[in-house]
Amino acid sequence: MAQAIQKHLNQALMRIPRRAESADRSTLAATYVAAGSFSAMINSADHQLLFGRRGTGKTHALLHLQELAEGTGDLAIHLDLRTIGSSGGLYASTALSPAQRGTQLLVDTLEAVHDRLFAVAVDGNFPNQDALVRGLDALVSAATEVEVVGETEQEQTFGGAVEREYSAELSVTHGGGARAGARRKASATASSRRKRTGVEQHRVLFGPLSRAVQTVADGVRPARLWLLLDEWSSVPLDLQPFLADLLRRSVLPVRGMTVKIAAIEHRARFFVPLDDDYLGIEVGSDAASAVSLDDALVFGRSPAAAQAFFRELFGNHVRPILASMLRTPVPGAFVDAAFDGGAFPELVRAAEGVPRDAINIAALAAQHAHDGKITLAHVRRAARDWYLRDKQSVISRDDDADRVLGLLVDEVVGRRRCRTFLLPARDRPAAIDTLCDARLLHILKRGVVDPRRPGRLYDGYAIDYGCYVALLAGNRRPADVFTVDKAVVDLERLGSS
Repeated sequence: MAQAIQKHLNQALMRIPRRAESADRSTLAATYVAAGSFSAMINSADHQLLFGRRGTGKTHALLHLQELAEGTGDLAIHLDLRTIGSSGGLYASTALSPAQRGTQLLVDTLEAVHDRLFAVAVDGNFPNQDALVRGLDALVSAATEVEVVGETEQEQTFGGAVEREYSAELSVTHGGGARAGARRKASATASSRRKRTGVEQHRVLFGPLSRAVQTVADGVRPARLWLLLDEWSSVPLDLQPFLADLLRRSVLPVRGMTVKIAAIEHRARFFVPLDDDYLGIEVGSDAASAVSLDDALVFGRSPAAAQAFFRELFGNHVRPILASMLRTPVPGAFVDAAFDGGAFPELVRAAEGVPRDAINIAALAAQHAHDGKITLAHVRRAARDWYLRDKQSVISRDDDADRVLGLLVDEVVGRRRCRTFLLPARDRPAAIDTLCDARLLHILKRGVVDPRRPGRLYDGYAIDYGCYVALLAGNRRPADVFTVDKAVVDLERLGSS
């Protein structure tokens, strides 16, 4: 019996949804776990930018926020920017200028927002329904403004003929009577033709657009309108400032409206300076603040907080799954029932603060354990498998990132027997960002100061658990401490050696 229950526990781990958008809204609400004060911060009515690596739960946080907003009577629109237009086609084309591609992106985004709002307006019951519909009509008019750019030809042809025909007749009769008659006929013709040739291009007029959005927001009062933009970093980097500028000029000033944007920090460009102005959103001025899930999920200073977070995360996810599988009561302390000894702390460590990685590693470990408890060996094997299956394949086509990772593993893990290192906070190679995207490197600490050179700041990184787990001998583990005089890595020196 105990063996059968253990098998069900492992199967429940394997059945946890990997992505938030694949789960229904009730499940999202039940499984959400707040990290520190992060939940309170994003629940504010301020416009905010939400940063986080892939897999840290940005989408889950926005969908949970949508559920909370609608629970209080507000109207929340969640928009996945990956589904806007064709990011691999028109937006990535180099044949068109950034302004043309950016304008089309704005139009596609506005049309998507309109479609979501229109569906809500038809089904919903708002105190000022007429104003909402008028605002939506104005919104679609402002979003579909078209002008023709090209040459104009105008032809005018005037042709005419005037026909005049006069006739008169006078006759006198014997009796002294008289008869007279006259007839006149006239006609004229004229023609004109104008020919205009060129290319139709969309244009966005921020004034009418802003007024239309304000009318929409007034139409849903006293409810607040929330616009939740997800997957911002899926938009081409050179077009992001155009979309940000649309929001700044036409959406952010609207009363009764809140905008939240989820993005990967080093894959986002919200601001571009111009001669007398700027294009995009200025953090701290246009958007009140930026919050980071990466910072909220870095548990290096508090392993107990990390374990508590992931205990709650796994418990929330498996509870409804187990309820449908077991006739007996669901174990209250799921982690204690599923993991043996130090396996769960090692899983938390292997996840590096990324919930998606924790779920995938746990699923692989449960697969290895089959009908027994998950052990330390299962976690290490699963972490290595996850690294080889998912993360290694991401950089297999990037020679530069693969080379930099090899240098770091050789130097930090192989020679120094450590898993953490420091790099200058500025002017780091692009390959470092690629490795962070793939979750092969993890930022643990920002703004580390070198006492010998106080003006020089460093960021502290950790090499992913799966990269060095094969080098572990027994229970010996690389150190997780930062010592400035020993941890700084000179990539240029390593690359030339």
